[in-house]
Amino acid sequence: MSGLRPGLPVHDTQEKVWRHLDFFQYAAYLHARVPRVQCPEHSVHLVPVPWAREGSGFTLLSEALVMAIVREMPVLTAARLVREAGDMSEIQAIGVDETSSRRGHDYISLFVDLEAKRLIFATPGKDAQTFEKFSKELQAHGGNAEAITEVSMDLSPAFQKGAAEHLPNTQITFDRFHLMKLINEAVDAVRKGEVYSQPDLKKSHWLWLKNPGKLSAKQSAKLQEILKNQNLRTAQAYQFRLTSQEIFTIQNRHQGAMLLNVWMENAKTSGLPPLVKVAYTLMNHWDGVLRWFESQITNGILEGFNSLIQSAKAKASGYRTHKNFINMAYLILGKLDLGPPT
Repeated sequence: MSGLRPGLPVHDTQEKVWRHLDFFQYAAYLHARVPRVQCPEHSVHLVPVPWAREGSGFTLLSEALVMAIVREMPVLTAARLVREAGDMSEIQAIGVDETSSRRGHDYISLFVDLEAKRLIFATPGKDAQTFEKFSKELQAHGGNAEAITEVSMDLSPAFQKGAAEHLPNTQITFDRFHLMKLINEAVDAVRKGEVYSQPDLKKSHWLWLKNPGKLSAKQSAKLQEILKNQNLRTAQAYQFRLTSQEIFTIQNRHQGAMLLNVWMENAKTSGLPPLVKVAYTLMNHWDGVLRWFESQITNGILEGFNSLIQSAKAKASGYRTHKNFINMAYLILGKLDLGPPT
């Protein structure tokens, strides 16, 4: 992290390995023990090295070579050439989400191996056909669409259609973080509708959306002061948010279903239209919502991945083509096998 100050105390060191440019016909690797420092702002953090990007398993020179190669040939051919092709034969649970590749409605769909926590496939678009493309990529790397038994996704009808058509044995879990996002948006919609009659709600957006433990002392004091007004509709919506968050920590389907049913019935009679809408959305996606209490899989890893590639996009001032954007995503998130070839 470039924001680390010099002179920080060393916490420990970690052995790191980076794939470097080949030495004649032999794969070359750079090994180094990298310090982790104790930073008051960033906690314990790995010191950045000058020969590689933070979080990358490749040196800058090897990344530059790969980027040059993939401009001239398909990614699969390039992967074989540099001996970094991935094996997908063991994949059973995946997460799927879209990310913006350029301004406007221009998206890339990301498919992640939830067990290995790595990007395994990226393709332009966010329609049902992205699953067909993923299925073909899976087969090309030794995998099988019929072996995928779990998929985590948002409520996208296109993704649901794609999974049903191309992953015949999978069970869908609607991502808990996306469900909480719907509830958070409902809380903020209530606040926006009430702010004109309740001036105290101005500039209080994050007070209602952050977890209480994440609030600063000043923010917490302001929230408690606002909550003294017991007639606030926003405060009522906020309680629905806190309750739903607790429900989605349960690991028992029967108990989760029972409590979620009560939550939905209360939301439907709350007189808060945004919460009423969320309740009916949960009802209409009931099986995938309840699947969370059994599978416990989420797209949390994808949220982090999205931040990383959007940061890379910003540093590069964007990418001219989908191909360049996807290639960079593979380099950052693919966790390509850096072990010596056998």
